[in-house]
Amino acid sequence: MSELLEVKNLSVSFDTHEGELQAVRDVSFSLHAGEVLAIVGESGSGKSVLCKSIMKLLNKDARIKSGSIAINGVDITNYSERQMQRIRGKVFSMVFQDPMTSQNPTIPIGKQIAEAIRVHDPKMSAEQVHQRVIELMELVGIDRAEQRCKLCPYHFSGGMRQRSVMAIALASNPRMLFADEPTTALDVTIQAQILDLLRDVQKKLGTATILVSHDLGVVARVADRVAVMYAGKIVEIGTAEEIFYDPRHPYTWGLMRSLPAYAQQGEKLYTIPGMPPVLIDPPAGDAFACRNEYALGIDYEQMPPMFQITDTHYAATWLMDERAPKITPPIGGMYHV
Repeated sequence: MSELLEVKNLSVSFDTHEGELQAVRDVSFSLHAGEVLAIVGESGSGKSVLCKSIMKLLNKDARIKSGSIAINGVDITNYSERQMQRIRGKVFSMVFQDPMTSQNPTIPIGKQIAEAIRVHDPKMSAEQVHQRVIELMELVGIDRAEQRCKLCPYHFSGGMRQRSVMAIALASNPRMLFADEPTTALDVTIQAQILDLLRDVQKKLGTATILVSHDLGVVARVADRVAVMYAGKIVEIGTAEEIFYDPRHPYTWGLMRSLPAYAQQGEKLYTIPGMPPVLIDPPAGDAFACRNEYALGIDYEQMPPMFQITDTHYAATWLMDERAPKITPPIGGMYHV
């Protein structure tokens, strides 16, 4: 598979009253054409900031400090807003976390989808736009599209609103789709439907997808590869099979132990102790050390490099060093994807 997106050593900071907050710290990864890459981690780990950095949708108090972002080999790191407007929607698009804040509640769904179509193809006739609207609504599983395109978002359930947001995001056939917590606030059944829809759309259109989530269980059914983020850094990355069947980072172990599938009957659900560090003044060593029951002395002094496990699997933990003691993962068996 070719590399559609390549991010190298990307660091993003926010200027705050307390000082510089390092939201994304030296992150490198690639996205291949047609694959689904899941980025998982606790709230505040930098997942959404990373995606918005690539699309240049950050607030004015944020800046890219270093690193590069390339699309099909073309560096867009220093693109102006006008240049970004030309590629947003066509090259990449985003499904935001809350559909009610990304839609106008007073304008019919069909008109909002039509607007996204006309922005990138103003020469289309009214009839062509209407047919495209119906086609997109049917693609994302909204039946009776002819009637429902005239309805406003408040007529729709949460799941149907998220489907309509996906239709807007897909209006210009983007090569890459960012899905930022697309199942938040949806019940379990609807979550499964939205995830199946993402995978179905990805297969039909060949759209590469970055799925952002705090829940490893959510991404298990759709991801080809998984990147685990903590304190602004990717601490483990690999294929879905490698992450779920052979996790190596203690933080990944903690996330997996927090899944209901690992809870023993009558026992409390596991929670990772402590809190993530404040990234205005990140620790010198491994940011997870103070929460890691398997931390070594070096974890408090030096940041671990990315250790290669296989051609596709890497983990940033000193436990992978040949001098480290051998630790049996505490997850009690494999998580069945």
